[in-house]
This record gives sequence, structure tokens and C-alpha cells, in this order.
Amino acid sequence: MTDYLSIQQAMDQGSGPVSIRGWVWRERGSKKLKFIVLRDSTNVIQCVIARQDVGDENFEIADKVQIETSMELRGEIKKDDRAPTGYEILVKDFKVIGESDTFPLGKDQSREFLDDNRHLTIRTRRMTAIMRVRATVMDAFREHYKMNGFVEYSPPIFQPSQCEGGATLFEVKYYDKAIYLTQSAQLYSEAMTFGLDKVFVMSPTFRAEKSKTSRHLSEFWMAEMEAAWMDLDGLQDDVEALLKHIVKRVLTENKKELAILERDVTKLQPVVDKPFNRMTYTQVLEMLKEKDGMEVEWGKDLRTVEEEKLSDHFDVPTIVTRYPSQIMAFYKPNDPKDDKVALCLDVIAPEHYGEIVGGSQRDLDVARMSKKLEAMGENPSNYTWYFDLRKYGSVPHSGHGMGVERVVAWVCGLDNIKDAIPFPRTMTRYTP
Repeated sequence: MTDYLSIQQAMDQGSGPVSIRGWVWRERGSKKLKFIVLRDSTNVIQCVIARQDVGDENFEIADKVQIETSMELRGEIKKDDRAPTGYEILVKDFKVIGESDTFPLGKDQSREFLDDNRHLTIRTRRMTAIMRVRATVMDAFREHYKMNGFVEYSPPIFQPSQCEGGATLFEVKYYDKAIYLTQSAQLYSEAMTFGLDKVFVMSPTFRAEKSKTSRHLSEFWMAEMEAAWMDLDGLQDDVEALLKHIVKRVLTENKKELAILERDVTKLQPVVDKPFNRMTYTQVLEMLKEKDGMEVEWGKDLRTVEEEKLSDHFDVPTIVTRYPSQIMAFYKPNDPKDDKVALCLDVIAPEHYGEIVGGSQRDLDVARMSKKLEAMGENPSNYTWYFDLRKYGSVPHSGHGMGVERVVAWVCGLDNIKDAIPFPRTMTRYTP
């Protein structure tokens, strides 16, 4: 049985006989030589098939090979600075495993065409680089919380009520009833903290936002945490430590992927090296007025344009706290020192990547939450189980949710969040 190496393993070996397998990434040739750049999940390498080494019959087979043909090759690897990745394999024998006839992807194709063929686009070097970074981001999130004594659990996807606003709910038929796809695991995470103290979750989330921008998805992944006995200050410290850990892991483990994406890593290094900027909502409005001449009415949520202007002033994320209570979700408590603002935070990424994390302390006042729900047109009786958490030994607790795709887009330097997830779902796209 042949022992196959990955392309990277073969390059690490550097010389001698190797057997590899993968897909044709590039191909060209002449009457005597066929140059194939083979790819697998680890790297690409140039393979040279000479007519004199494989014979006329096999050479004719090699000469007909097209992009994305799958192959097994055996030969001698050697260093060659002229080759795309510095190594070359002189092929002694090969086998075509799966033919490919006129692969449809190429240069200068429209966004719509590429998304229509996402099942094929996903195998490109750019997309596989993004997916490797995404895997690191998700693993680093888990690692951060496991190191700090948090327990992972699995929340329900079907939920009976809203968490982030009824306007963005996906209603589904549940036998003979109507329920909703999850907007967040938060309410259930709060319940879990009264038994486990500190929990985290990574799961798909659904928002029926009628938006066609490059920043929105209808299905995305939220990485959320919740902790008993934690206040807003502790939450700020946690989210800063989390994002530093994620970016450090990516910079350490994904150098090759970031190079493929042509990401300027000097713009990420300050995230690891420097403290984050921390400001209140009111301080942000004052700064925008003073430095940018932007007049924002107090009480209005920050729009994309204001978040981008804010990020222009800093090379690290900004943690914005104490937004106006009147525009916050029902579970975000008023600041006891200033009733007009809530004990909440958003993290605004540098380089115009906008909000990547949102969180808050959780309100313990059932009457106040009920009043807010009524003002939103919601029936507080639908939240009886949630309010029970305040009746039986409630404690101060806090949590936040990180948009996985938003963090991946920022770290990778992407111009469209749709590339931060394998198969995007939006207002206009539900295939492939």
C-alpha cells in the first residue's frame, strides 16, 4: 500500500522519493513536458511529467489533463526556486483518479456567478485559506473559555419567543404551532449559569433582516458566553482578552493563509500588543463632533458611517459602553448611576469592520423588563420561564455574543462577509 504524503509534508521532506495526491490547480505543457501544479488542503507544488520518463501513451493521458482533475503522482522531489512554492516533483508515475472537463471557474467572473457555484468556489485557494482562518478563530474562542473554566453546552434552535427583536424572526411551523428559529442562545445561557456558573456556546443563528449589504447574513454563527457574578467591567476585560487571544492565534498559526489573502498583518499586530480603546456612547458622540464635525442626535444608535469614522481614529478595537436605554433590548439593565443609559457594550473593529461583539449585564428587574416587552408589542407571559430565573436565587450576571463571520472578515481583510462562511444564506440566496 502506497504511503501518501500531503504536499506540505513532501515539501518538508525536501528531497527523495515521494507519493502525493490532489487536484490540478494549474497546467501547461509542450510536446515533451507537461507542467502540473497540484493542490491539496496543505499547499500547491509543481509536478513535471516528461514524455521520456512516462512513455508516449501515458504522456498523452497527462497532456489531456484539465484543471481540477484528481490525480496520484509518484516521483522525486527537489528544491527549485523557479517553481511556484520553491519545490518541484519529477514524476515517475501517475494515475488519473477523477477526470474534469472544462471547469467553469476562472478569472473576472461576477460575484453572482461565483456564489451560484459556491460548491466549486469553496475549493479555491482563497476560500480554503479563509476556512482555515475561520477554524482557528472558532478553536481559539473555545480554548479561551475552556482555559477559564467555562462549560460548553448545546442550546435549542427552535425557540418560542424573540430575544433580539420580533422584526427579524424566522417563523417556522412546529407541528400545529408557530415558533421561531433562534436569534441568540442568550436566554438559555442565562438559565445554564445558575447551575454551571460559566458557559459558552457556538451555534447557528438566524435573523430575517431584509438587507442586501456586504455586512449581513440571514444565517450566521454566534459564539456566545454567559457568566454568573460578572459585571460590565468584568465583561469588558473578558472580551478584550478573548479578541487578543483569537488574533494572536491567527497570526501565529495562519501565516500562510494570511499571505494567500494578502492580508497586511501589521494592521493586526496592535490588537495583540496594545490595550483596547474604551469609551462610552456619549464620549463617542462628543469625539465625532469635535474631530469629524459629525452631529449625531443623542439617543440614536450608531450607524455604519459613525462606526467607520470612530474606527478611523484607532488601530485597535473600541469597546463602546452605556448606549441609550431607550434603544436597547429588554434584558439590558439601566445604569443605576444614570437611568438614561444601559449597562451594555459593543466592540467596534478597526478598518471599518463595524460591530463584532455585543453584550451586557443582564437585567434582574422583572417589572422593568415586562414594561419594555409591552412597549415592543410583546406579551410578557411568553417569558414566564425566563422571569423564573429572577425569582429563585438570582445573581448579577453578564454575557456577550461574537459574530464569527464578522471576526473572520476583519481578521482576513475581506470586503464581503459572505466569504467568511462556507455556504452563505441571505435575503436573496438559499442555494447551493
